[in-house]
Order: sequence, then structure tokens, then C-alpha cells
Amino acid sequence: MQYRKLGKTGLSVSEIGYGGGRIKKDQGRKELIDLIHKALDQGINYIDTAPTYGDGFSETTIGEAIKGRSCIVATKTKAYNANNVTASVESSLKRLKVETIDVLQFHGGWFDSKETEEIFNQGGLETYLKLKESGKVRYLGFSADGPSTGVDRLIASGEFDMMQIHYNLMYQSTCDLFSNRGVIPDAHKHEMGIVLMRSTTSHAFTKLMRQCFPEQTKTLELNKFLLNYVLSNPLVNVALMSLQSIEDVEWTNTVSDRISDRLDLQAFH
Repeated sequence: MQYRKLGKTGLSVSEIGYGGGRIKKDQGRKELIDLIHKALDQGINYIDTAPTYGDGFSETTIGEAIKGRSCIVATKTKAYNANNVTASVESSLKRLKVETIDVLQFHGGWFDSKETEEIFNQGGLETYLKLKESGKVRYLGFSADGPSTGVDRLIASGEFDMMQIHYNLMYQSTCDLFSNRGVIPDAHKHEMGIVLMRSTTSHAFTKLMRQCFPEQTKTLELNKFLLNYVLSNPLVNVALMSLQSIEDVEWTNTVSDRISDRLDLQAFH
């Protein structure tokens, strides 16, 4: 497993992160914990979750899995105003069984005017900063589905340490390497860490290629290609993956270690 610095936090984070978004209540907890232990043993040290994933089951399961282990845990608040942020964080601390959350993020979609108003003028950001000062949170961030005026404002505030965002071979609007524009380059200029969602297109590209070119793609390892593509972007720190099996842990680890396969994306574009 290869490691990168998460922006100005200075944290050394694994290129592959464990995405807890697909942890569901109908999954066996022991099997999930065993899988997370395997991921940690293989060098993954960045784990992402949220209170809404499995209605708290994701945080609870991860909390059990990381007991006695050294790793970086990121969670979120769907709440943006002062009172609800505090309640959300206290609940997450209990479910995760930790005293400090490493990375706390506003769990966003597109950050419309109402949401950004709550963050900046109704105590959301102020509460985040107080939680950081109190030691309950180490670093601050936000997750977003794509670029928006709200995301621009969050980046420009200079208050955030990282951003979690969509970026992959099919979705380039967050990082246009042809002109070096987009919210990823903007966040990088503010020394923010960059964590990716949907790194392998949530299977959309693979399904499209296999539907259009069934014979030609039979032997192609498309997900490895897609993961290598995003890891080839030097602005990316962590690519989150919904690891569902030990095989997933192993092949993603292999892609991380095959540095010679990296592409010169700037030259390519």
C-alpha cells in the first residue's frame, strides 16, 4: 500500500480508503469486522463513514472493528446548524466508541444557498471550529456531489482541511486537467486534502463497456484500469472503495503498489 499526505493536515493516508457507505443492517457484523481487519492489516488506514449509512450500523460496526487499532476515521453530519451538529457528533462518538473524530465533514450534496446559509450564518461552521478546539474533532472537511457556488464558498473560506468529492474517468468536471480548473485544483491551492468518491464510476463505465463491447472486454480488468486512472492524478490523496470482499482488498492494494502503471494525465489531456 502506498501513502500520501492529506493536504495541510500532514496525515499520512493510504491511497485506498475503506468506504463504509455500503455497510447495511442485513450484513453479518462479524464478517464485516473481519473484512475491515483484513483491510487494516493490508495497510489501509483511512476509513470513511456517516451516521446515515445503515442508520448508524456502519459507524457502530466500524467502531467495533477499529477498537485497539491505529487508523484515521472520517465521519459526517447531515446537520448544518449549531444545535443539530453537536447532537450528531455526540451520537457518532458513542457509536464509534472514540473520544476524538479524526475528520468531521458536512455531509453534502450540492450545497445550495439554504445549506450554506446554515453553515456560515446559523452556527454550523462555528460549531465545527469549537468541536475542533475542544479536542472532539481533529480536522474539518465536507463531502459534495459536484461543483457549485456553495462548494466554491466552502473552499474559499480557508477553514477546511479536506474535501470529499466525485472524480473518475467519466466524471471530469471537478478536475479539468486540460485547463487545470475545477474544485479539486481550487481546493489543492488552499492546501486541502482530496478524498474521492465513486473512484471506479460506481460500475457505470464497466457496465457500459461490457454492454457495448462484450467480446473485447471479457479479459480486461476494467476496475483496475479505472482505479489506476484516479491514482494517477497527483492532486488525489485517497480513493475510497466499497470493499466487499478480501479479493477487493487485495486487488486494490495491488493497484496502489504498481506505481509503474501510473499515467501522465496532464500530458494525456
